[in-house]
Amino acid sequence: MSSLSLESLRDAAGPVSRETFDRLVAFDAMFQKWNRSINLVAQSTSGDVWQRHILDSAQLARIEPDARQWVDIGSGGGFPGLVMAFLLTERPAASIDLVESNRKKASFLQTVIGQFGLPARVVARRIEDSHAFVSTPQIVTARALAPLSVLLDLSAPWLSAGARALFHKGRDYRAEVQESVNRWTFDLVEHPSVTDASGVILELSDLRSV
Repeated sequence: MSSLSLESLRDAAGPVSRETFDRLVAFDAMFQKWNRSINLVAQSTSGDVWQRHILDSAQLARIEPDARQWVDIGSGGGFPGLVMAFLLTERPAASIDLVESNRKKASFLQTVIGQFGLPARVVARRIEDSHAFVSTPQIVTARALAPLSVLLDLSAPWLSAGARALFHKGRDYRAEVQESVNRWTFDLVEHPSVTDASGVILELSDLRSV
């Protein structure tokens, strides 16, 4: 599944066109070129960008096949936000806001959006200061950013207003969930990761403070 193939993308994301696959392959090459100069992801994970980052991000499309308004916080090198932007091109009137305060990373995100004409917008601000600049989202995403309790603090203005969260988490996610229930109540669905046997996607909704 690690090979660059349309089948591997469809296994992760669901129905995807050949055109979107070709564009993601081009993005893979572009990402690796930029990563050598500005370190978008850790070098230890840069050997297989397709499997470890692109497919890992793309699985969100299968979990939420209809949502059209997204926001990705702490977008970094574009995972999952940029990958979702490519996939959202196949959904009418869909878009995603990418919140990233690092200027070099924000510049990379904007370059990719411009080159591929993606339905995305960079919000070059700290997450805490971004809420007024992001249209009311249906889905909030984050990957490799912070513990769950911190993610809930950062995304609470959206989640409390009815948005759902899709957060990538690793093997220790249960401890993070347990810590979070001291401050928040929420509905939780655990989606096993299709790319990481020890990972999950946490789907959270109906967030309320304790």
